[in-house]
Amino acid sequence: MINCSIFALAGNRDTGSFLSVTFILLMNSKVLSLPGSVKAFFFDDEKRKIYLLSVVVGLLSALAAVLLKNSIYFMQRLLSGWAGGDEWSYLYLVYPTIGISITYLFVRYVVRDDISHGVSRILGAISRNSSRIKRHNNWSSLVSSTVTIGFGGSVGAEAPIVLTGASIGSSVGQFFGLNYRQVTLLLGCGAAGAVAGIFKAPIAGIVFTLEILMLNLTLSSIVPLLISAVTAATVSYFLMGDEVLFNFPVQETFFLENIPWYIALGLFAGIASIYFSRATLFIERLYSAIANPFARIMAGGIVMGVLVFLFPSLYGEGYDTIMSLLYGDLDALFERGLFAYFSQTLLVLLLFLSLLVLLKVVATSSTNGAGGVGGIFAPSLFAGGVTGYLVASAINGIFDTSLPESSFVLAGMAGTMSGIMHAPLTAIFLIAEITGGYGLLIPLIVTATVSYMTVRGFEKYSVYHKQLARSGELITHDRDKAVLTLMDWTSEIERDLVTVRPTDTLGDLVKAISKSHRNIFPVVDEHNVLEGVVMLDDIREIMFQSEKYDKVQVSSLMTMPPSYIDISEKMDSVVQLFRETEAWNLPVLDQGLYVGFISRSRIFSAYREMLVEVSEE
Repeated sequence: MINCSIFALAGNRDTGSFLSVTFILLMNSKVLSLPGSVKAFFFDDEKRKIYLLSVVVGLLSALAAVLLKNSIYFMQRLLSGWAGGDEWSYLYLVYPTIGISITYLFVRYVVRDDISHGVSRILGAISRNSSRIKRHNNWSSLVSSTVTIGFGGSVGAEAPIVLTGASIGSSVGQFFGLNYRQVTLLLGCGAAGAVAGIFKAPIAGIVFTLEILMLNLTLSSIVPLLISAVTAATVSYFLMGDEVLFNFPVQETFFLENIPWYIALGLFAGIASIYFSRATLFIERLYSAIANPFARIMAGGIVMGVLVFLFPSLYGEGYDTIMSLLYGDLDALFERGLFAYFSQTLLVLLLFLSLLVLLKVVATSSTNGAGGVGGIFAPSLFAGGVTGYLVASAINGIFDTSLPESSFVLAGMAGTMSGIMHAPLTAIFLIAEITGGYGLLIPLIVTATVSYMTVRGFEKYSVYHKQLARSGELITHDRDKAVLTLMDWTSEIERDLVTVRPTDTLGDLVKAISKSHRNIFPVVDEHNVLEGVVMLDDIREIMFQSEKYDKVQVSSLMTMPPSYIDISEKMDSVVQLFRETEAWNLPVLDQGLYVGFISRSRIFSAYREMLVEVSEE
């Protein structure tokens, strides 16, 4: 009976969200009722356990993606009905403010945690919190982004769903008591499953995880990502049918003589990406400077309401606009808003498209900056699609060519995603998968590569990575850098060394030596300020001359260490200091007060342990 009901609902978009909850319950009951021998087969072997868990993570990530897409769809349809259906209503002036307000109240009083910038939060969890993501992220981003986008917030649902998928993977790993490497791998499986589920693009999901989130993966580590991505894409097809995000068959033939124009598009996409990245951070800083949260909400809501009312294309994720551009349906873009009163000349079209690119950043940053929850995934695709149509229209109008605008829309999407996210492979495979446009693979590669090279000359890090890079906590594909970032060197501080005072005598020092198992004796004053250090080797000749016990003070025997380490220093700074001083032991201070000593040998041992944990077994 249950199986029949599932297949009856499988192709129905309206029931997908309800089915996802049922499916989770069914899966939980099936797993819990497994016979002991089956459990032993899967869970006693580490690889089989990871493979099984990757299936579970992929399944749950896909269900979350389906739930989010359906929720946004239902909410936008409901609000559109209230506003009069196809008529453009003044309600769209206030919808964004209402959505941002509800989201802010939900985050502040229910979630009580910062859930914005999903991908950056995942990277932060990997680098700062052993890949452990708070479990409320399993659902909190779904609710908040549904409200934000449903009410017209000009952001994407992809970053929230990626955070949700990563959180599911992290939670599953924590539940089964896995180590850091395994939890990180399942976190990546969740992210890959989320991207694969929301776009029905398994290759893009895997490449996204490898390119943006993961580090130092071997072939055996990629297998769980493959399993999660394929599982998620399959579940997404099962629940939402064969239709993909951009149901656009690419029919234009690629001509070799158009490559220079795609190179030009790559340059424009790179410039647009630089503008998008810098404007996003700048505008969000402006909003963060507004101390009063309600003033911030009103400021962002008013900006969003005006922009959406004048430029309806900025409402929500913007995929409808991309579809209109792909099919050349400009009437749909001009029928409402400010430009409905202008004739569709080439100059007006170029002005309109230019404003969309420029203002999309303002709309996206205003939504997030004011308190909404969403990502830049969809806005980057929007900016790229509009840029591609803009460039193709300009070239055709000026040089009297016949470039296919739809192909330039797709290539432009790959270009800006590559430039903004610093992820050219993700951009190439995502656009190819969701459009079936592998015939445009060369233009996609050319545009994405040129855009990425252009951006890299001005921006070393993507929007996702920039904040962590500034704090020195960015984990890259460099294994050494990753290990140094993950290590907590303060746990290796030796805090039990016997201290002496500078006014103590040699006799007092000898008594301290008899109680210590180390050859280092920090010299501190009554306020615990480090004044020097006495090394056992330096006093070995006089420590047995009892006649000097009451005559020689510690202050005359101590020396200054070559340097010191503040307890707030990052691990790479600690290693650099040991390298520069060539010391084996260095004192650790906390705002000038003595804490303990750290040794080169303990640092090296901790490094090796972390390297084993991070690396593939």
